Amino acid sequence: NALRNLEVFQSWDFTGGAPTGSLINTIDLTLTPMGGRLLRKWLRYPLLDVTEIRARQDAVEWFVKKPAPKEKLREALTSVLDLERLLGRIRRKIAVPAEVVTLAQSLRALPDIRATLEKAKAPTHFIAPLEQCADLVEYVGRAITERPPSDFERGNIIRPGFANELDELRDVLNGGRDFLSKFEARQRSRTGIKSLKVSYNKVFGYYIEVTKANLHLVPKDFIRKQTLVNAERYFTIELKEHEALIANAKERILELEVNLYRQVCDELSRHYDRISKVAAGIAQLDVFTALAEGATRFNYVRPILTESDELNIQQGRHPMIEQRLEGRPFVANDTHLDHHETQIMLLTAPNMAGKSVYLRQVALIVMLAQIGSFVPAEAATIGIIDRIFTRVGLTDFTLQGHSSFMVEMIEAAAILHNATPKSLILLDEVGRGTATVDGLSIARSIVEYLHNHPKVAAKTMFATHYHELTDCAAYLPRVQNFHLAVKEIGSRVEYLHRVAPGRAEKSFGIHVAEIAGLPKPVIRRARALLHEHEANGHRTTPITAQQTKPLDWLREAIQTLDLNSMSPVEALTKLFELQTKLKS
Repeated sequence: NALRNLEVFQSWDFTGGAPTGSLINTIDLTLTPMGGRLLRKWLRYPLLDVTEIRARQDAVEWFVKKPAPKEKLREALTSVLDLERLLGRIRRKIAVPAEVVTLAQSLRALPDIRATLEKAKAPTHFIAPLEQCADLVEYVGRAITERPPSDFERGNIIRPGFANELDELRDVLNGGRDFLSKFEARQRSRTGIKSLKVSYNKVFGYYIEVTKANLHLVPKDFIRKQTLVNAERYFTIELKEHEALIANAKERILELEVNLYRQVCDELSRHYDRISKVAAGIAQLDVFTALAEGATRFNYVRPILTESDELNIQQGRHPMIEQRLEGRPFVANDTHLDHHETQIMLLTAPNMAGKSVYLRQVALIVMLAQIGSFVPAEAATIGIIDRIFTRVGLTDFTLQGHSSFMVEMIEAAAILHNATPKSLILLDEVGRGTATVDGLSIARSIVEYLHNHPKVAAKTMFATHYHELTDCAAYLPRVQNFHLAVKEIGSRVEYLHRVAPGRAEKSFGIHVAEIAGLPKPVIRRARALLHEHEANGHRTTPITAQQTKPLDWLREAIQTLDLNSMSPVEALTKLFELQTKLKS
């Protein structure tokens, strides 16, 4: 769910075209297939060990600070093709000769890559995997022609000089052509038939053709082979022996080329470990230089990774959205979550204010940080997150009999059962798929559970249109209200996309409906109904605990406690909340 909802590998594409705008599409500046696969693997499996993450960060930072070697190295990487795939095909004996040549050509870039790193005094672990493979490049160069055909029947795959027997057989074939021209000249001279021809076809082999006007000149040692309308075809014992010699040579050449090619593949397979190590080393260099290039190009910074519970991002940005604004500035925002003051951020915001972008950018920054990448922010300190959970958007699985609300509840259940205090949870509009009272009750109970249950007390960003939910901050100490600011100018609404403390007062849903193109009579009627609703005392602002009967809510809160399943710590926490609520 998180990979899909955060658009890590594929963005939501409603146009039917090729999906763009995913995280991988934005940050993948790798130049080799191996590097591209490695980057995807890193995104699928972010690290949990601070030491490993810092090692990757050091590598990326080295290339950020060394732009000249980085550019030279990236230029050299453009000539490296898919070593891993090529080697795998060679080892499985399914590679065509051109792929063997391509492997050697890719390995030929190694000396330039090593020289660039050595000259720049790169860390030794950059260079160590790049073992010299000049012997293999030279071997393939001696064995296989530069542009070999894929069909062995066409020959000329093995270079001259690689195998003596093959060279001798090729001489036989080349000499055979001279033999035919000399044989034809001898037979013309001998018989006096100037139109006599010696030819070959695949069906009848070699033959001597004589027109019917010259049949009286045919010698007795010519053996009839085929009769045509205007000619007769013959052969001689000498011609038959030559035909057998040529046929055997061709057959033996094909057999030899196949065997010699297999020998070359076997020799390369024998060095599988060395070539695999080189491929892995190049893949890592490719990813490090790509992340460094992205950090420079997109103005990313190195985050600080810690074992604390702090998540502090200064002026964070959404990595994909900021690249699609076509020159317009992205409004950056701060984020601070911890287990002392702000464990749960309740985010209320008008429609289209950008709350989904804000939620996702925090998770994407965490993910980038934990693969060792720099991040789109001015600064970031991130305590290791063990898992990212998301519950966003509407999805249904009608074939399984699951409504969108059922899917929403299944996803919420999975989060509450599996989250830990080191997790990061993004909740966007939980409870909206059912009646308002039901949905609000579920949303409130989820907030309380995440706050009160010590085994599930994850850092949480909870975006909601339930303004009534904001009163949780009055009785849950680690819940804080935030909103996305807007500016009303007459009937016009300007979205500022800036996160600020406190709660939003309006949703501006009718304004969004108008932008979407609903008919004007519908918009006018909706506004009239809204004014009527507000005039009748139906508030759109939150109802606080002070506006209810104190004894009623307190009685209900105590009666619903399951004392048999509560730990002493949970009971004390609940008692503290009730006391805080009473005081407020």
